[in-house]
Order: sequence, then C-alpha cells, then structure tokens
Amino acid sequence: MSTRDTTALLTQLRAVRDLTHTEIQIAETRTAQARTDAVRRELTENAENARARAAALEAVIRQLGGVPQLIGPLLGRATAAVKALGEQAQPLDEALLGDLALEHQLLDRARYLKALAAAAEHPTAEALADRLIGAHTATVDWLSTVLAEEALGGPAALRRTPLQAATGTAVKLVNLPVNWSARRIDRALDTVRATRPAVDQLLARGAHASTVAAKAATAAGDSALRTAELVTTDEGEDGAAAAVHRVRTATGLLDQDELPIHNYDRLNATQTIRAIRELAEPGDIRAVVAYEEAHRNRHGVVSAAQTRLAAIAQDVAGLD
Repeated sequence: MSTRDTTALLTQLRAVRDLTHTEIQIAETRTAQARTDAVRRELTENAENARARAAALEAVIRQLGGVPQLIGPLLGRATAAVKALGEQAQPLDEALLGDLALEHQLLDRARYLKALAAAAEHPTAEALADRLIGAHTATVDWLSTVLAEEALGGPAALRRTPLQAATGTAVKLVNLPVNWSARRIDRALDTVRATRPAVDQLLARGAHASTVAAKAATAAGDSALRTAELVTTDEGEDGAAAAVHRVRTATGLLDQDELPIHNYDRLNATQTIRAIRELAEPGDIRAVVAYEEAHRNRHGVVSAAQTRLAAIAQDVAGLD
C-alpha cells in the first residue's frame, strides 16, 4: 500500500467518522419526536448501530497508523445541536430534508471509501465500507418514506416539535390566500394543538366562510364543532363545513359512524389492526389515528396505522 493510498483512505475514514458522530446525535434528537414506541425503538437502535460503526471506523484508522481523534463525539454533538436549533424555524419536511442530505453524503462517501479500500488492497476497510453502504441505504429509504408520509398529510413517523409547528407551519399558513387546498388545511390543523393563537389568526383572515371556520375552531367542545359543521352545511358554506370537518377529524372528534371502519368502538385491538391493513387512503388513516389517540390510545393500533401509511408512502415514492 502506497503512502498516497493510505493518506486518501485515512482522509475519508476520518470524514465518515466525524459525520457518523453527527448522525448519532441527530438520531437521538429524533427519538424524542417518535410518534410510536416502534419508531422510538428503531431510532434508538439506529443510534446504537451508528456508535458501533464509529468504533469500527476508529479501529481501521488505528490500523492504518492514524491518531485517534477524541473530539469527534463532541464535534458531532455540537453540530447536531446547531442543526436542531436551526430546525426550530423550519417545517418538519425541511428538517427531514437536511437529515436526508447528511445520509446521502455518508452513503456517497462510503461508496468512495470502498473504492479507495479496494485500490489500497485493505480488505477490512472494504468490508466496513460495504457495511456502511448497507446502513446508509436503509436510512435514506426510511427518511424518504417519512418525507412521503409528510407529503401525504401524515401521520408521519416523526411528530413536529411545538416550535416547528409555531415558527414553521403557522407562520407560513398565516400568509396563505383564502383559497386553501385540502393539504394546506391539514397542515394548519397540526398547528392547532401547539399554537392556538396563530391558528385563530390564520382562520380569521378569510371571508365569511373562513370566519365561520374560525369560530368553530375555537369552540369549546365536540358538540359545538359538530353543530358548526351541520349549520355551515345547511347554509351552503361548503368550504367552511369542510374546514370544520377537518378540524374534527384531526382532533379525533368524529363520531364512530363517521370513521372509515364500521363499528370501530366494538372492535378489539386485533380486529382493528386487521381493518386498518385494508385502508388505502391516507385521509382514512389520519382519521383513525386521531380518533384512536383521542379515545383508547392503544399503542399497537396506532403503530399498525403508522405502518400502513408507511407502506402507502413507500409505494407512492417508488421505494421497495
């Protein structure tokens, strides 16, 4: 192995190691945003696997005569902290795109690392590169799926933080025109729970139909929202009625007979999960998740709904 081969290989090993430390901290940050226990366990496992990869990278660096770098983990934590702070002014999809960019960089460097290891005839480094390629390919696919879930209106595997909802989604929605699309309204509803004043201002900006929706959104309870939907429908305010219905759907205030699964409250967890697996529309899954979380909150049912949406998202995004 020539000095040039060793130098190039060491340079990439160090770069990948430093990026891996950042990846670890980001995975730990995302754990707090996990929607279900299954996603939380997956993110925790990802962080542990990334630590193992960082240790393996360090071992190969030592084999090549490189000096261990003790500030790598500290640098990773600092980078992740700055990234997390900046994300608070971004919508969730922008934060996820940043995560995806990091994973693509790690994947591309792992592929380059494999070529360098092959040229340097270093089988240990080459095997490690294969391991890295497999891990980062899987993470790229997972993040792409979560982004697709978000594009479909959710519920995504990761929740927005309150600040992401307040400073990202709400601020943008306040400046939207009156003619909202269904997807934009669905995004606004996510903000209801975290930033009520911002949503009140958002809904109050419209014409008469939107004013009715604003009053409905600030109503005290289920019956008021139900009544508001019936009244606006009778008055021909279809846009306002639809907006109120979306509020009721997103907050789990639909009646049982409005759900896409017949006799929902009479089903046990196994029966409910079986019915969820038959759902094909993201909107139906959103309605079930919101209702379930607002009433019985069975973790297995919510997880099954999340898994079903992930399958739909993967199909839409062209992922296996």
